[in-house]
Amino acid sequence: MELAAEGWLFERTLARGMQGETMTRIRCLLQEHPTKPVFGAAVYFNDPVFIEICAGLGFQVMWIEMEHAHITFAEAVNLCRISQGCGLLTMIRIPNGSRENVLKAAECAPDIINVPMANSAHELHELTRYARFAPLGERGYFSVSRAVKYGAVPDVPAEQQKQNDDLCLMAQIETTQAVANREEICSVPGVDIFIGPSDLAASLGVPGQTGHSCVEEAAQLAINAAKKHGKLVAVGAQPADFKLWVKAGVDLLFCTNDTSCLRIGAETVLQRARDAVSQATEEAVPEK
Repeated sequence: MELAAEGWLFERTLARGMQGETMTRIRCLLQEHPTKPVFGAAVYFNDPVFIEICAGLGFQVMWIEMEHAHITFAEAVNLCRISQGCGLLTMIRIPNGSRENVLKAAECAPDIINVPMANSAHELHELTRYARFAPLGERGYFSVSRAVKYGAVPDVPAEQQKQNDDLCLMAQIETTQAVANREEICSVPGVDIFIGPSDLAASLGVPGQTGHSCVEEAAQLAINAAKKHGKLVAVGAQPADFKLWVKAGVDLLFCTNDTSCLRIGAETVLQRARDAVSQATEEAVPEK
């Protein structure tokens, strides 16, 4: 029985090598929605209201931000529960690719783990090593996490192998070094690509100019390399650049975040109030 199981795992490993990329949950979503890209939003603070609103509006993926925001892993796992309960796929962006961060994010059972500032193939191999169970990696055997349904399954090792299939890993190309290393980065099996336009613009010497031609050219080089190697490509963008990224062929477009939506909504309402005051004042001026 054990020998049969080992043979099955060996065959599965070989099949992965021949096929390149497995059917993660995000790839399944894209198959169901052939008109690309699918749309995502980001949550920067620990509040379910924004998530529920986004689900109701028709967003398909929720990005849980842990690189810049102050979300803890205890909060991230609940945000995963809420998002997935609302029918959204989830992506956790961790601060960096350390073993601790990768493991704790994986145990939250997101659909995607995203690592920022990935500048070399070595970093992607480390990500894979920490995030995949043996024989594909060296992820710690923890049989009671949310990722393996707290161990309430007939066969924990089989559930772990399912996690190897389902979980998407993404690495961010967002520096000139990463663009220069795009071929070796994109050739690493089992890791998809996320383009970071803002940091890429800063790295190219045009901070804040995400629509600049040099940013577009560098990003397109990375996207071309990713597509050549069968990778999915995600991006986080501002509305002015949406058309650029759709034409570039991204698969997943993160369109907004909770903080921006609050600010834009408040600005819009405040401006309407100011306009109403101006109009009322003009109408109150007596004719001469």
